[in-house]
Amino acid sequence: MLKAKSLADKANFSPIPLPSPQFLLSLNQSINIMRINRFFAVPAVVLAAQFSWAQVKVDPKENLNPIVKSFVDEVNNNSQLEGMAYELLDGIGPRLVGTPEMLAANEWSAEKLRSWGIEANLQQFGTWKGWQRGTTHVDMISPRVKSLSATQLAWSPATKKAVEAEVVVLPKVSSKAEFDKWLPSVKGKIVLMAQYQKIGRSDEQIKEFATPELYEKLKAEKDQAAKDFTAYVKNIGYDNNTLPEALEKAGAAGIAISNWTGIMGANRIFGAKTSKIPMIDIDVEDYGMLYRMAEKGAQPKIKIDAQSKILPDAKSFNTIGIIKGKEKPEEYVILSAHLDSWDGAQGATDNGTGTLTMLETMRILKKYYPNNKRTIVIGLWGSEEQGLNGSRGFVADNPQIIKGVQAAFNQDNGTGRVINISGQGFVKAYDYIGKWLDGVPKAVRSHIKTDFPGMPGGGGSDHASFVAAGVPGFSLSSLNWGYFGYTWHTTKDTYDKIVFDEVKSNVILTAALAYMASEDPEFTNREKRVMPKDEKGGTVQWPEVKEPRRSSKDYK
Repeated sequence: MLKAKSLADKANFSPIPLPSPQFLLSLNQSINIMRINRFFAVPAVVLAAQFSWAQVKVDPKENLNPIVKSFVDEVNNNSQLEGMAYELLDGIGPRLVGTPEMLAANEWSAEKLRSWGIEANLQQFGTWKGWQRGTTHVDMISPRVKSLSATQLAWSPATKKAVEAEVVVLPKVSSKAEFDKWLPSVKGKIVLMAQYQKIGRSDEQIKEFATPELYEKLKAEKDQAAKDFTAYVKNIGYDNNTLPEALEKAGAAGIAISNWTGIMGANRIFGAKTSKIPMIDIDVEDYGMLYRMAEKGAQPKIKIDAQSKILPDAKSFNTIGIIKGKEKPEEYVILSAHLDSWDGAQGATDNGTGTLTMLETMRILKKYYPNNKRTIVIGLWGSEEQGLNGSRGFVADNPQIIKGVQAAFNQDNGTGRVINISGQGFVKAYDYIGKWLDGVPKAVRSHIKTDFPGMPGGGGSDHASFVAAGVPGFSLSSLNWGYFGYTWHTTKDTYDKIVFDEVKSNVILTAALAYMASEDPEFTNREKRVMPKDEKGGTVQWPEVKEPRRSSKDYK
Protein backbone atom coordinates (compact mmCIF):
# COMPACT_ATOMS: atom_id res chain seq x y z
CA MET A 1 0.00 0.00 0.00
CA LEU A 2 1.32 3.37 -0.84
CA LYS A 3 0.95 6.60 0.79
CA ALA A 4 2.85 9.66 0.00
CA LYS A 5 3.00 13.20 1.10
CA SER A 6 3.06 16.76 0.12
CA LEU A 7 6.49 18.24 0.75
CA ALA A 8 8.91 20.65 0.93
CA ASP A 9 10.01 23.70 2.54
CA LYS A 10 13.42 24.61 1.24
CA ALA A 11 14.88 25.27 4.66
CA ASN A 12 13.81 21.92 6.09
CA PHE A 13 13.93 19.61 3.10
CA SER A 14 17.21 17.69 3.14
CA PRO A 15 18.85 16.64 -0.15
CA ILE A 16 18.09 13.21 -1.52
CA PRO A 17 21.19 11.09 -0.90
CA LEU A 18 22.86 9.40 -3.82
CA PRO A 19 22.92 5.61 -3.69
CA SER A 20 26.05 4.10 -2.20
CA PRO A 21 28.80 2.72 -4.46
CA GLN A 22 28.02 -0.76 -3.13
CA PHE A 23 24.39 -0.30 -4.09
CA LEU A 24 25.25 0.74 -7.62
CA LEU A 25 27.74 -2.09 -7.98
CA SER A 26 25.05 -4.63 -7.13
CA LEU A 27 22.93 -3.28 -9.99
CA ASN A 28 25.72 -2.91 -12.52
CA GLN A 29 24.90 -5.94 -14.66
CA SER A 30 21.15 -5.62 -14.72
CA ILE A 31 19.97 -2.04 -14.33
CA ASN A 32 20.75 0.97 -16.47
CA ILE A 33 22.84 2.86 -13.93
CA MET A 34 22.70 6.11 -15.85
CA ARG A 35 18.92 6.03 -15.53
CA ILE A 36 19.04 5.26 -11.80
CA ASN A 37 21.60 8.02 -11.18
CA ARG A 38 19.47 10.47 -13.09
CA PHE A 39 16.55 9.81 -10.79
CA PHE A 40 18.47 9.96 -7.53
CA ALA A 41 20.63 12.96 -8.37
CA VAL A 42 17.82 15.51 -8.81
CA PRO A 43 18.67 18.42 -6.48
CA ALA A 44 16.44 18.77 -3.45
CA VAL A 45 15.67 22.37 -4.33
CA VAL A 46 14.01 21.20 -7.56
CA LEU A 47 11.81 18.75 -5.69
CA ALA A 48 11.07 21.30 -3.01
CA ALA A 49 9.75 23.73 -5.57
CA GLN A 50 7.23 21.18 -6.80
CA PHE A 51 5.47 20.37 -3.53
CA SER A 52 3.62 22.28 -0.85
CA TRP A 53 3.20 21.33 2.78
CA ALA A 54 -0.01 20.03 4.26
CA GLN A 55 -0.24 19.60 7.99
CA VAL A 56 -2.00 17.28 10.39
CA LYS A 57 -3.76 19.73 12.66
CA VAL A 58 -3.72 18.91 16.36
CA ASP A 59 -5.67 20.79 19.02
CA PRO A 60 -3.07 22.94 20.81
CA LYS A 61 -5.05 22.48 24.04
CA GLU A 62 -4.70 18.70 23.85
CA ASN A 63 -2.45 17.34 26.59
CA LEU A 64 -0.14 15.28 24.39
CA ASN A 65 2.92 13.46 25.65
CA PRO A 66 5.90 15.70 24.73
CA ILE A 67 7.53 12.93 22.71
CA VAL A 68 4.33 12.30 20.74
CA LYS A 69 4.05 16.06 20.22
CA SER A 70 7.56 16.01 18.75
CA PHE A 71 6.42 13.29 16.32
CA VAL A 72 3.58 15.54 15.14
CA ASP A 73 5.87 18.54 14.73
CA GLU A 74 8.40 16.50 12.74
CA VAL A 75 5.73 15.12 10.41
CA ASN A 76 4.34 18.61 9.83
CA ASN A 77 7.64 20.43 9.42
CA ASN A 78 10.28 18.01 8.15
CA SER A 79 8.58 15.11 6.42
CA GLN A 80 10.75 12.94 4.19
CA LEU A 81 7.87 10.98 2.66
CA GLU A 82 7.71 12.54 -0.78
CA GLY A 83 11.45 12.43 -1.27
CA MET A 84 11.51 8.75 -0.35
CA ALA A 85 8.49 8.05 -2.56
CA TYR A 86 10.27 9.62 -5.50
CA GLU A 87 13.38 7.52 -4.95
CA LEU A 88 11.51 4.27 -4.43
CA LEU A 89 8.65 4.53 -6.93
CA ASP A 90 10.01 6.70 -9.74
CA GLY A 91 13.68 5.81 -9.28
CA ILE A 92 13.59 2.07 -8.59
CA GLY A 93 10.05 1.32 -9.73
CA PRO A 94 8.09 -1.91 -9.22
CA ARG A 95 9.62 -4.55 -6.97
CA LEU A 96 8.76 -8.03 -8.21
CA VAL A 97 10.43 -10.83 -6.28
CA GLY A 98 13.46 -12.18 -8.13
CA THR A 99 14.15 -8.98 -10.07
CA PRO A 100 17.12 -6.60 -9.85
CA GLU A 101 14.65 -3.90 -8.83
CA MET A 102 13.67 -5.88 -5.74
CA LEU A 103 17.31 -6.15 -4.72
CA ALA A 104 17.72 -2.43 -5.41
CA ALA A 105 14.79 -1.69 -3.08
CA ASN A 106 16.27 -3.90 -0.37
CA GLU A 107 19.63 -2.13 -0.63
CA TRP A 108 18.02 1.30 -0.81
CA SER A 109 15.87 0.76 2.28
CA ALA A 110 18.80 -0.63 4.28
CA GLU A 111 20.99 2.33 3.30
CA LYS A 112 18.18 4.71 4.19
CA LEU A 113 17.96 3.24 7.69
CA ARG A 114 21.73 3.34 8.13
CA SER A 115 21.79 7.00 7.10
CA TRP A 116 19.62 7.71 10.14
CA GLY A 117 21.96 5.82 12.45
CA ILE A 118 19.82 2.68 12.57
CA GLU A 119 21.42 -0.77 12.38
CA ALA A 120 20.14 -2.47 9.22
CA ASN A 121 20.81 -5.61 7.22
CA LEU A 122 19.30 -7.89 4.61
CA GLN A 123 18.05 -11.21 5.95
CA GLN A 124 17.71 -13.93 3.32
CA PHE A 125 14.70 -16.23 3.49
CA GLY A 126 14.88 -17.98 0.11
CA THR A 127 15.52 -17.70 -3.62
CA TRP A 128 13.33 -16.94 -6.61
CA LYS A 129 13.57 -17.27 -10.37
CA GLY A 130 15.42 -14.28 -11.77
CA TRP A 131 13.69 -12.09 -14.33
CA GLN A 132 13.64 -8.48 -15.48
CA ARG A 133 10.88 -6.72 -17.37
CA GLY A 134 11.64 -4.95 -20.61
CA THR A 135 9.41 -3.14 -23.09
CA THR A 136 6.13 -4.41 -24.51
CA HIS A 137 4.85 -3.29 -27.91
CA VAL A 138 1.69 -4.82 -29.35
CA ASP A 139 0.14 -3.68 -32.63
CA MET A 140 -2.73 -4.83 -34.78
CA ILE A 141 -1.40 -5.13 -38.33
CA SER A 142 -4.51 -6.52 -40.09
CA PRO A 143 -7.24 -5.84 -41.16
CA ARG A 144 -6.09 -2.33 -40.23
CA VAL A 145 -3.18 -0.86 -38.31
CA LYS A 146 -3.52 0.17 -34.69
CA SER A 147 -1.21 0.27 -31.66
CA LEU A 148 -2.75 -1.66 -28.77
CA SER A 149 -2.55 -0.99 -25.05
CA ALA A 150 -0.93 -4.11 -23.60
CA THR A 151 1.54 -5.34 -20.99
CA GLN A 152 3.44 -8.60 -20.75
CA LEU A 153 2.72 -10.56 -17.59
CA ALA A 154 5.37 -11.02 -14.92
CA TRP A 155 7.93 -13.72 -15.77
CA SER A 156 6.64 -13.91 -19.35
CA PRO A 157 9.11 -15.33 -21.86
CA ALA A 158 10.45 -12.71 -24.25
CA THR A 159 10.01 -12.75 -28.00
CA LYS A 160 13.41 -13.23 -29.68
CA LYS A 161 11.95 -11.28 -32.55
CA ALA A 162 8.48 -9.82 -32.91
CA VAL A 163 5.75 -12.46 -33.23
CA GLU A 164 3.15 -11.84 -35.93
CA ALA A 165 0.12 -14.11 -35.92
CA GLU A 166 -3.61 -14.36 -36.38
CA VAL A 167 -5.77 -13.93 -33.29
CA VAL A 168 -8.35 -16.61 -32.42
CA VAL A 169 -10.90 -17.03 -29.64
CA LEU A 170 -11.75 -20.11 -27.63
CA PRO A 171 -14.26 -22.39 -29.38
CA LYS A 172 -17.92 -22.69 -28.42
CA VAL A 173 -17.80 -26.26 -27.14
CA SER A 174 -19.17 -27.93 -24.03
CA SER A 175 -16.81 -30.81 -23.27
CA LYS A 176 -13.13 -31.60 -22.87
CA ALA A 177 -13.25 -34.00 -25.78
CA GLU A 178 -14.55 -31.32 -28.12
CA PHE A 179 -12.02 -28.79 -26.84
CA ASP A 180 -9.08 -31.16 -27.17
CA LYS A 181 -10.17 -31.90 -30.74
CA TRP A 182 -9.98 -28.16 -31.46
CA LEU A 183 -6.62 -27.62 -29.70
CA PRO A 184 -4.29 -28.47 -32.63
CA SER A 185 -5.81 -25.59 -34.62
CA VAL A 186 -4.09 -23.02 -32.36
CA LYS A 187 -0.68 -23.83 -33.81
CA GLY A 188 0.95 -20.56 -34.88
CA LYS A 189 -1.99 -18.49 -33.56
CA ILE A 190 -2.36 -16.04 -30.68
CA VAL A 191 -5.23 -17.13 -28.47
CA LEU A 192 -7.58 -14.77 -26.64
CA MET A 193 -8.09 -16.70 -23.41
CA ALA A 194 -10.08 -14.34 -21.18
CA GLN A 195 -13.79 -13.63 -20.97
CA TYR A 196 -15.17 -11.09 -23.41
CA GLN A 197 -16.63 -7.98 -21.75
CA LYS A 198 -19.61 -6.66 -23.65
CA ILE A 199 -19.65 -3.38 -21.71
CA GLY A 200 -16.42 -1.71 -20.62
CA ARG A 201 -18.02 0.75 -18.21
CA SER A 202 -17.87 0.60 -14.43
CA ASP A 203 -20.85 -0.57 -12.45
CA GLU A 204 -20.96 2.80 -10.68
CA GLN A 205 -21.22 4.68 -13.97
CA ILE A 206 -23.94 2.41 -15.31
CA LYS A 207 -25.90 2.80 -12.08
CA GLU A 208 -25.57 6.59 -12.27
CA PHE A 209 -26.88 7.00 -15.80
CA ALA A 210 -29.08 3.99 -16.62
CA THR A 211 -32.72 3.71 -15.67
CA PRO A 212 -33.26 1.37 -12.71
CA GLU A 213 -34.72 -1.23 -15.07
CA LEU A 214 -31.79 -1.00 -17.50
CA TYR A 215 -29.27 -1.14 -14.67
CA GLU A 216 -30.77 -4.34 -13.30
CA LYS A 217 -30.90 -5.85 -16.79
CA LEU A 218 -27.25 -5.04 -17.56
CA LYS A 219 -26.09 -6.19 -14.14
CA ALA A 220 -27.91 -9.51 -14.53
CA GLU A 221 -26.40 -10.02 -17.99
CA LYS A 222 -22.91 -9.26 -16.70
CA ASP A 223 -23.27 -11.62 -13.74
CA GLN A 224 -24.60 -14.38 -15.99
CA ALA A 225 -21.78 -13.94 -18.50
CA ALA A 226 -19.22 -14.36 -15.70
CA LYS A 227 -20.96 -17.52 -14.46
CA ASP A 228 -21.18 -18.90 -17.99
CA PHE A 229 -17.47 -18.36 -18.62
CA THR A 230 -16.53 -20.02 -15.32
CA ALA A 231 -18.74 -22.98 -16.21
CA TYR A 232 -17.24 -23.11 -19.72
CA VAL A 233 -13.66 -23.39 -18.43
CA LYS A 234 -14.74 -26.08 -15.99
CA ASN A 235 -16.61 -28.03 -18.67
CA ILE A 236 -13.61 -28.14 -21.01
CA GLY A 237 -11.55 -29.63 -18.18
CA TYR A 238 -9.01 -26.87 -17.55
CA ASP A 239 -8.32 -24.00 -15.18
CA ASN A 240 -6.33 -20.75 -15.24
CA ASN A 241 -3.07 -22.65 -14.78
CA THR A 242 -3.60 -25.67 -17.01
CA LEU A 243 -5.31 -23.95 -19.94
CA PRO A 244 -2.29 -21.76 -20.87
CA GLU A 245 -0.07 -24.83 -20.56
CA ALA A 246 -2.32 -26.78 -22.93
CA LEU A 247 -2.39 -23.95 -25.48
CA GLU A 248 1.40 -23.60 -25.34
CA LYS A 249 1.88 -27.35 -25.75
CA ALA A 250 -0.45 -27.30 -28.77
CA GLY A 251 1.83 -24.79 -30.51
CA ALA A 252 0.15 -21.43 -29.87
CA ALA A 253 2.37 -18.46 -30.77
CA GLY A 254 1.16 -16.46 -27.78
CA ILE A 255 -1.67 -15.97 -25.30
CA ALA A 256 -3.58 -12.78 -24.55
CA ILE A 257 -5.90 -12.08 -21.64
CA SER A 258 -7.65 -9.02 -20.27
CA ASN A 259 -7.75 -9.04 -16.47
CA TRP A 260 -10.02 -6.00 -16.24
CA THR A 261 -10.99 -4.80 -12.76
CA GLY A 262 -14.33 -3.31 -13.78
CA ILE A 263 -12.91 0.22 -13.44
CA MET A 264 -12.20 1.99 -16.71
CA GLY A 265 -8.50 1.88 -17.56
CA ALA A 266 -7.42 -0.53 -14.82
CA ASN A 267 -6.17 -4.06 -15.47
CA ARG A 268 -4.49 -6.37 -12.96
CA ILE A 269 -1.07 -7.78 -13.86
CA PHE A 270 -0.02 -11.09 -12.33
CA GLY A 271 2.33 -13.84 -13.46
CA ALA A 272 2.53 -15.62 -16.81
CA LYS A 273 1.57 -19.29 -16.95
CA THR A 274 3.74 -20.08 -19.97
CA SER A 275 7.39 -21.10 -20.25
CA LYS A 276 8.21 -20.49 -23.93
CA ILE A 277 5.61 -18.20 -25.52
CA PRO A 278 4.65 -14.65 -24.54
CA MET A 279 1.60 -14.07 -22.37
CA ILE A 280 0.22 -10.55 -22.40
CA ASP A 281 -2.64 -8.56 -20.92
CA ILE A 282 -4.58 -6.25 -23.24
CA ASP A 283 -6.79 -3.41 -22.06
CA VAL A 284 -10.50 -4.17 -22.18
CA GLU A 285 -11.18 -1.84 -25.12
CA ASP A 286 -8.56 -3.33 -27.46
CA TYR A 287 -9.22 -6.86 -26.25
CA GLY A 288 -12.92 -6.47 -27.01
CA MET A 289 -12.18 -5.17 -30.50
CA LEU A 290 -9.90 -8.13 -31.30
CA TYR A 291 -12.42 -10.57 -29.87
CA ARG A 292 -15.28 -9.24 -32.00
CA MET A 293 -13.12 -9.24 -35.11
CA ALA A 294 -11.97 -12.82 -34.56
CA GLU A 295 -15.45 -14.03 -33.70
CA LYS A 296 -16.91 -12.47 -36.86
CA GLY A 297 -14.24 -13.94 -39.14
CA ALA A 298 -12.16 -10.82 -39.81
CA GLN A 299 -9.00 -12.80 -38.95
CA PRO A 300 -7.17 -9.98 -37.15
CA LYS A 301 -3.40 -10.24 -36.91
CA ILE A 302 -1.25 -8.69 -34.22
CA LYS A 303 2.47 -8.24 -33.68
CA ILE A 304 3.93 -8.80 -30.21
CA ASP A 305 7.38 -7.50 -29.32
CA ALA A 306 7.86 -8.35 -25.63
CA GLN A 307 11.33 -7.85 -24.22
CA SER A 308 12.42 -9.30 -20.89
CA LYS A 309 15.41 -11.12 -19.43
CA ILE A 310 15.53 -14.47 -17.71
CA LEU A 311 18.25 -14.16 -15.08
CA PRO A 312 19.88 -16.62 -12.66
CA ASP A 313 17.93 -17.42 -9.52
CA ALA A 314 18.03 -14.46 -7.16
CA LYS A 315 18.27 -14.43 -3.38
CA SER A 316 15.12 -13.24 -1.61
CA PHE A 317 15.62 -10.84 1.28
CA ASN A 318 13.79 -8.97 4.01
CA THR A 319 15.18 -5.59 5.00
CA ILE A 320 15.52 -5.54 8.80
CA GLY A 321 16.29 -2.45 10.87
CA ILE A 322 16.82 -2.44 14.64
CA ILE A 323 16.86 0.24 17.33
CA LYS A 324 18.01 -1.68 20.40
CA GLY A 325 15.99 -1.26 23.59
CA LYS A 326 17.63 0.38 26.57
CA GLU A 327 15.69 -1.38 29.38
CA LYS A 328 14.08 -4.45 27.82
CA PRO A 329 16.18 -5.27 24.76
CA GLU A 330 14.77 -8.81 24.53
CA GLU A 331 11.24 -7.50 24.03
CA TYR A 332 10.25 -6.10 20.65
CA VAL A 333 7.88 -3.73 18.89
CA ILE A 334 7.74 -4.58 15.19
CA LEU A 335 6.86 -2.19 12.36
CA SER A 336 5.74 -4.32 9.43
CA ALA A 337 5.17 -3.66 5.72
CA HIS A 338 5.93 -5.59 2.57
CA LEU A 339 8.42 -4.01 0.22
CA ASP A 340 7.75 -6.16 -2.84
CA SER A 341 5.01 -5.56 -5.41
CA TRP A 342 3.57 -6.85 -8.62
CA ASP A 343 5.08 -4.98 -11.53
CA GLY A 344 2.32 -3.74 -13.80
CA ALA A 345 2.94 -0.22 -12.51
CA GLN A 346 5.00 1.15 -9.58
CA GLY A 347 3.52 -0.65 -6.57
CA ALA A 348 2.62 2.71 -5.06
CA THR A 349 -0.38 1.86 -2.89
CA ASP A 350 0.56 -1.81 -2.64
CA ASN A 351 2.73 -1.44 -0.79
CA GLY A 352 4.86 1.64 -1.28
CA THR A 353 2.68 3.57 1.16
CA GLY A 354 3.12 0.98 3.90
CA THR A 355 6.87 0.89 3.30
CA LEU A 356 7.13 4.68 3.40
CA THR A 357 5.00 4.87 6.54
CA MET A 358 7.21 2.43 8.42
CA LEU A 359 10.49 3.97 7.21
CA GLU A 360 9.37 7.46 8.18
CA THR A 361 8.19 6.15 11.54
CA MET A 362 11.61 4.60 12.21
CA ARG A 363 13.35 7.84 11.27
CA ILE A 364 11.19 9.83 13.68
CA LEU A 365 11.50 7.30 16.51
CA LYS A 366 15.28 7.31 16.17
CA LYS A 367 15.37 11.11 16.24
CA TYR A 368 12.93 11.83 19.08
CA TYR A 369 12.83 8.66 21.18
CA PRO A 370 16.48 7.98 22.05
CA ASN A 371 15.73 6.00 25.21
CA ASN A 372 13.33 3.44 23.80
CA LYS A 373 12.52 0.92 26.50
CA ARG A 374 12.00 -2.04 24.15
CA THR A 375 13.81 -2.91 20.93
CA ILE A 376 12.07 -1.51 17.86
CA VAL A 377 12.35 -3.56 14.67
CA ILE A 378 11.28 -2.63 11.16
CA GLY A 379 10.61 -5.53 8.81
CA LEU A 380 10.20 -4.72 5.12
CA TRP A 381 9.19 -8.07 3.71
CA GLY A 382 9.91 -9.68 0.37
CA SER A 383 7.58 -11.93 -1.63
CA GLU A 384 4.41 -11.03 0.26
CA GLU A 385 2.53 -11.14 -3.02
CA GLN A 386 3.32 -14.84 -3.48
CA GLY A 387 2.04 -15.87 -0.05
CA LEU A 388 3.49 -13.79 2.84
CA ASN A 389 6.80 -15.54 2.28
CA GLY A 390 9.09 -12.88 3.74
CA SER A 391 7.20 -12.40 6.99
CA ARG A 392 6.61 -16.14 7.37
CA GLY A 393 10.33 -16.64 6.86
CA PHE A 394 11.10 -14.06 9.54
CA VAL A 395 8.74 -15.74 12.01
CA ALA A 396 10.27 -19.15 11.27
CA ASP A 397 13.89 -17.99 11.37
CA ASN A 398 13.77 -15.74 14.45
CA PRO A 399 12.07 -17.70 17.26
CA GLN A 400 13.76 -15.70 20.02
CA ILE A 401 12.44 -12.44 18.63
CA ILE A 402 8.97 -13.89 18.12
CA LYS A 403 8.92 -15.06 21.73
CA GLY A 404 9.53 -11.50 22.91
CA VAL A 405 7.24 -9.50 20.59
CA GLN A 406 5.18 -6.94 22.47
CA ALA A 407 3.20 -6.05 19.34
CA ALA A 408 3.55 -5.91 15.57
CA PHE A 409 1.89 -3.15 13.55
CA ASN A 410 1.35 -3.83 9.84
CA GLN A 411 0.22 -1.45 7.10
CA ASP A 412 -0.78 -2.73 3.68
CA ASN A 413 -4.02 -1.63 2.06
CA GLY A 414 -3.74 1.68 0.31
CA THR A 415 -3.15 5.36 0.71
CA GLY A 416 -6.01 6.26 3.05
CA ARG A 417 -5.89 7.22 6.70
CA VAL A 418 -6.21 4.29 9.10
CA ILE A 419 -9.85 3.77 10.06
CA ASN A 420 -9.97 0.21 11.47
CA ILE A 421 -7.99 -1.77 14.02
CA SER A 422 -9.07 -5.27 15.03
CA GLY A 423 -7.97 -7.09 18.17
CA GLN A 424 -7.15 -10.10 15.93
CA GLY A 425 -8.76 -12.53 18.36
CA PHE A 426 -6.63 -11.69 21.41
CA VAL A 427 -8.91 -11.54 24.45
CA LYS A 428 -7.05 -8.74 26.24
CA ALA A 429 -6.28 -6.69 23.14
CA TYR A 430 -8.69 -3.97 24.21
CA ASP A 431 -6.76 -3.42 27.43
CA TYR A 432 -3.53 -2.50 25.69
CA ILE A 433 -4.63 -1.22 22.28
CA GLY A 434 -7.19 1.02 23.96
CA LYS A 435 -4.54 2.36 26.32
CA TRP A 436 -2.05 2.96 23.52
CA LEU A 437 -4.64 4.73 21.37
CA ASP A 438 -5.23 7.16 24.22
CA GLY A 439 -1.71 8.43 23.53
CA VAL A 440 -2.51 9.17 19.88
CA PRO A 441 -3.63 12.71 18.96
CA LYS A 442 -7.42 12.98 18.80
CA ALA A 443 -7.27 14.35 15.26
CA VAL A 444 -5.73 11.04 14.18
CA ARG A 445 -7.55 8.52 16.36
CA SER A 446 -11.02 10.04 15.89
CA HIS A 447 -11.31 8.29 12.51
CA ILE A 448 -10.52 4.85 13.89
CA LYS A 449 -13.08 2.15 14.66
CA THR A 450 -11.96 -0.79 16.76
CA ASP A 451 -13.22 -4.36 16.96
CA PHE A 452 -12.39 -6.35 20.09
CA PRO A 453 -11.49 -9.10 20.43
CA GLY A 454 -12.06 -9.45 16.69
CA MET A 455 -11.10 -12.47 14.62
CA PRO A 456 -7.56 -13.59 13.75
CA GLY A 457 -6.41 -12.71 10.25
CA GLY A 458 -5.79 -15.86 8.26
CA GLY A 459 -3.95 -14.29 5.35
CA GLY A 460 -4.15 -11.25 3.16
CA SER A 461 -1.19 -9.44 4.67
CA ASP A 462 1.82 -9.88 6.90
CA HIS A 463 0.23 -9.32 10.30
CA ALA A 464 -1.31 -12.78 9.75
CA SER A 465 2.14 -14.38 9.92
CA PHE A 466 2.52 -13.10 13.47
CA VAL A 467 -1.07 -13.81 14.52
CA ALA A 468 -0.77 -17.44 13.42
CA ALA A 469 2.24 -17.76 15.74
CA GLY A 470 0.19 -16.39 18.63
CA VAL A 471 1.84 -12.97 18.49
CA PRO A 472 -0.29 -9.80 18.83
CA GLY A 473 -0.03 -8.54 15.26
CA PHE A 474 -2.36 -5.76 14.18
CA SER A 475 -3.39 -4.48 10.78
CA LEU A 476 -3.62 -0.70 10.55
CA SER A 477 -6.41 -0.79 7.96
CA SER A 478 -6.89 2.20 5.70
CA LEU A 479 -9.78 4.05 4.14
CA ASN A 480 -10.43 2.56 0.71
CA TRP A 481 -9.77 5.40 -1.76
CA GLY A 482 -10.82 3.03 -4.58
CA TYR A 483 -7.98 0.67 -3.67
CA PHE A 484 -9.35 -2.72 -4.69
CA GLY A 485 -10.87 -1.64 -7.99
CA TYR A 486 -8.41 0.98 -9.12
CA THR A 487 -4.87 0.43 -7.81
CA TRP A 488 -4.55 -3.01 -6.16
CA HIS A 489 -2.13 -4.94 -8.43
CA THR A 490 -3.14 -2.82 -11.42
CA THR A 491 -1.49 -0.84 -14.19
CA LYS A 492 -2.63 2.33 -12.39
CA ASP A 493 -0.83 1.82 -9.06
CA THR A 494 1.44 4.82 -9.51
CA TYR A 495 2.95 7.65 -7.47
CA ASP A 496 0.16 10.09 -8.35
CA LYS A 497 -2.42 7.87 -6.60
CA ILE A 498 -0.82 8.53 -3.22
CA VAL A 499 -2.58 11.03 -0.96
CA PHE A 500 0.35 12.22 1.14
CA ASP A 501 -1.81 14.12 3.61
CA GLU A 502 -3.39 10.81 4.61
CA VAL A 503 -0.03 9.09 4.95
CA LYS A 504 1.13 11.78 7.35
CA SER A 505 -1.69 10.85 9.67
CA ASN A 506 -0.62 7.21 9.52
CA VAL A 507 2.98 8.04 10.39
CA ILE A 508 1.83 9.92 13.49
CA LEU A 509 -0.44 7.02 14.45
CA THR A 510 2.24 4.38 13.96
CA ALA A 511 4.93 6.35 15.77
CA ALA A 512 2.62 7.02 18.72
CA LEU A 513 1.50 3.37 18.94
CA ALA A 514 5.10 2.14 18.74
CA TYR A 515 6.13 4.59 21.46
CA MET A 516 3.22 3.64 23.73
CA ALA A 517 3.81 -0.10 23.19
CA SER A 518 7.50 0.30 23.93
CA GLU A 519 6.87 2.29 27.11
CA ASP A 520 4.07 0.07 28.47
CA PRO A 521 5.19 -1.44 31.81
CA GLU A 522 3.20 -4.61 31.04
CA PHE A 523 4.03 -7.32 28.49
CA THR A 524 1.04 -7.97 26.24
CA ASN A 525 -1.30 -10.82 27.09
CA ARG A 526 -1.52 -13.44 24.31
CA GLU A 527 -4.67 -15.24 25.44
CA LYS A 528 -6.77 -16.25 22.43
CA ARG A 529 -10.52 -15.96 22.15
CA VAL A 530 -12.90 -18.90 22.08
CA MET A 531 -13.50 -19.38 18.38
CA PRO A 532 -17.07 -19.34 17.02
CA LYS A 533 -18.92 -22.06 15.14
CA ASP A 534 -18.87 -22.11 11.38
CA GLU A 535 -21.94 -22.46 9.14
CA LYS A 536 -21.79 -26.26 9.38
CA GLY A 537 -21.62 -26.29 13.16
CA GLY A 538 -17.90 -26.98 13.44
CA THR A 539 -15.51 -24.77 15.37
CA VAL A 540 -13.51 -22.22 13.41
CA GLN A 541 -9.82 -22.89 13.97
CA TRP A 542 -7.10 -20.40 14.83
CA PRO A 543 -4.93 -19.93 11.71
CA GLU A 544 -2.04 -22.36 11.41
CA VAL A 545 1.59 -21.30 11.20
CA LYS A 546 2.61 -21.86 7.59
CA GLU A 547 6.09 -22.41 6.26
CA PRO A 548 7.26 -19.82 3.75
CA ARG A 549 7.77 -20.74 0.14
CA ARG A 550 11.56 -20.54 0.01
CA SER A 551 11.90 -20.98 -3.75
CA SER A 552 9.87 -20.48 -6.90
CA LYS A 553 9.92 -24.17 -7.72
CA ASP A 554 6.38 -25.33 -8.52
CA TYR A 555 5.01 -21.80 -8.02
CA LYS A 556 2.05 -21.03 -10.24
